[in-house]
Amino acid sequence: MPSTHLVLQYHVVFSTKERRPFIKKEWRQRFHKLISGCIRAKGGTPLAIGGVSDHVHLLVGLRSTHQLANFVKAVKVSSSKWVHRDIGLEVFSWQIGYGAFTVSPSQTTIVRKYIEGQERHHSKISFKDEYLRLLKKSGAKFDEEYLW
Repeated sequence: MPSTHLVLQYHVVFSTKERRPFIKKEWRQRFHKLISGCIRAKGGTPLAIGGVSDHVHLLVGLRSTHQLANFVKAVKVSSSKWVHRDIGLEVFSWQIGYGAFTVSPSQTTIVRKYIEGQERHHSKISFKDEYLRLLKKSGAKFDEEYLW
């Protein structure tokens, strides 16, 4: 076969440091737009971005040349700098870790709607319960002692 064909989509979740409610509704939409620009600048495709005051969900398409850990780190660094500079919130930072779950193209629409409905979703369920459910559903191995 003379060329490579692949689809790499990830549902990425990361939280603010200590899950503090830093991300205010007044600037959240601009923040998500900035994150979308960071993703594009790194050669990724932003498919959906959502979240609430203490965490963000991304649905991203990546290339085979991307290294997921480096990609997520770059998005976190760029978005933190924006919050420090444009919002003036110097204490803002992200948790070190993140969750990343592969998404089949047949599930893209479902995951996109889930991410876009984060505010409604979190009126019923905590981030902790949501994240535990994502980990269990994906089959990811984890030790709850080291999650929080």
